[in-house]
Amino acid sequence: MTNTETAPSILSNISPRESQALQSAIDYSKVNLLSEIWPLAARKFGNIVALKNPHSKPETVITYAHLADQIQQFAAGLQALEVKVGDRISLIADNSPRWFIADQGIMTAGGVDAVRSSQAEKEELLFIIANSGSTVLVVEDLKTFNRLRDRLDDLPIRVVILLSDETPPTDDSLKILNFSQLQEIGGNHTLVRVKQDPSSLATLIYTSGTTGKPKGVMLSHSNLMHQVKSLRAIVQPEPGDIVLSILPTWHSYERSGEYFLLAQGCTQIYTNLRSVKRDLKEFKPHFMIGVPRLWESIYEGVQKQFREQPQSKQRLINFLLGMSEKYIKAQRIAQGLCLDHVNASAIERAAAKAQALTLLPFHLLGEKLVYAKVREATGGRIKQVISGGGALPRHIDNFFEIIGVEILQGYGLTETSPVTNARRPWRNFRGSSGQPIPGTEVKIVDPENRQPLPTGQRGLVLLKGPQIMQGYYQNPEATAKAIDPEGWFDSGDLGWLTPDNDLVLTGRAKDTIVLTNGENIEPQPIEDACLRSPYIDQIMLVGQDQRSLGALIVPNLEALAKWAESQNLSLDIPNENITCSSGEKINLESKIIQDLYRQELNREVQNRPGYRIDDRIGPFRLILEPFSIENGLMTQTLKIRRHIVADRYNDLINSMFR
Repeated sequence: MTNTETAPSILSNISPRESQALQSAIDYSKVNLLSEIWPLAARKFGNIVALKNPHSKPETVITYAHLADQIQQFAAGLQALEVKVGDRISLIADNSPRWFIADQGIMTAGGVDAVRSSQAEKEELLFIIANSGSTVLVVEDLKTFNRLRDRLDDLPIRVVILLSDETPPTDDSLKILNFSQLQEIGGNHTLVRVKQDPSSLATLIYTSGTTGKPKGVMLSHSNLMHQVKSLRAIVQPEPGDIVLSILPTWHSYERSGEYFLLAQGCTQIYTNLRSVKRDLKEFKPHFMIGVPRLWESIYEGVQKQFREQPQSKQRLINFLLGMSEKYIKAQRIAQGLCLDHVNASAIERAAAKAQALTLLPFHLLGEKLVYAKVREATGGRIKQVISGGGALPRHIDNFFEIIGVEILQGYGLTETSPVTNARRPWRNFRGSSGQPIPGTEVKIVDPENRQPLPTGQRGLVLLKGPQIMQGYYQNPEATAKAIDPEGWFDSGDLGWLTPDNDLVLTGRAKDTIVLTNGENIEPQPIEDACLRSPYIDQIMLVGQDQRSLGALIVPNLEALAKWAESQNLSLDIPNENITCSSGEKINLESKIIQDLYRQELNREVQNRPGYRIDDRIGPFRLILEPFSIENGLMTQTLKIRRHIVADRYNDLINSMFR
């Protein structure tokens, strides 16, 4: 696909506001390849800081001018090592400025990078290197290289590049260079501009392999450039705006976000889970890309602070939050942006507007006494935070709207580069994933016969647009299954469209739990409702082919200990650092604890909009080990790996239903 073919599709079917936003963007209309952006950005933004890592030793600070030079040196170094157009290069590393330099250096040299975290399982990394046919391996450090070394002789790898400055081994049969050595070679070699077109393959991003072997998602320069050229219809950053980066940089969501924001002249600052709260306060970002779990952790931190206040102050805070929740819901109805009142009449909207005016003084009081102070924890300069990679629980959406931090929820998959839908600042339809971005179509069909369904009816979500992948690498069968002859991609998600084309997701087709009575249950919305309980940290529903749902629950031990203390009880959890009172000792199996969780589950599930009797959670078990990336129970984007959790706790789950 040529650039002239792509441009009209991007600009079609968009609102005047989106058109204005796109026209105010830096002109990349003549840019066909992602790698062509950075010399232009260097001329435009020069001495503005592009990348900063305050946690590296020493601290790393790279301007746009320096970044473009570094990328070109890396590319020239690869060409000096005889990397040709289309060569596959495995990039096995994690978040750092050097990752970005390597990624764009590979593309500038004409190569195709196959990317993955250095923390991934050894067998998965070896599969990616082999499946991609990589001849060059770029790795985080010597530790990563040594993990893989014993199997590399069976693969066509001829050169290894360390992104660290560690001294490479000299007694190895492979040619091994560190980052500085490659840059020195590149500095003494003239970069040859390669000939590629927009349809040229840019990268291979391998799925997490939740079922079978990972599949290599083929994304072209055209796929990625569509995101760079169209995302300004969603957010409008200014040169020098601060972006805090925490998600895995190799993942399509963070990656496309970085490409777009850096193309606009933003300054990206790297953070991590240990430092994010401190970095929010110190660097005062304007934008941040995250997943629901990140916003949940911020919410939980605020709730913890609320619980530490005197009882009288807690009552005031809860009263103001309750009144503000009523206020924002009335506002939504008045503006025609309420998911529970999609077809509100003019009378209903007028009544809601009157109610909002009545509640406004309470909301303003909450802003003065509480919400402004909460925003200080985010630095106080947030324009928008962009959320994706999973469903955003409704109570999180409500809370951030109340405190005045705008979340723009988006939607997409690795196979869609990834963004297909997003909420706009001027149409932030909470509870939805927003309207399609420019050039993108969404269709809801019957999962069985693939016939289109009427507006408002739930079915399978199909997607079409310039960002849809070329296919799965060397897997035509899987490609044909995912993309039909007309170009519609099967997302595997269930959802429906509002009359104004906002996408509302209801669950994953493959995550559906089918009970013995034939009822299909989507676990995600129920799990999101249960997470409102302060005593539930994580939850996963189970119950396939059972009479009722069950649940595995990771308790919030801190909140539970405070509750026990209020009951003059002592929570006894071995090997956990819990402050206990001197009362009667109880543990997670105690009836009083089990009764508490039964009460919490019943309340949150029954209060959920659209509650049905089959949504009720029957048996449950409390487990102490959280679901995490480290123990393999969550993906890199912090989604629960349901089949892995089910396998690990198979005996426990079976015992629940005996």
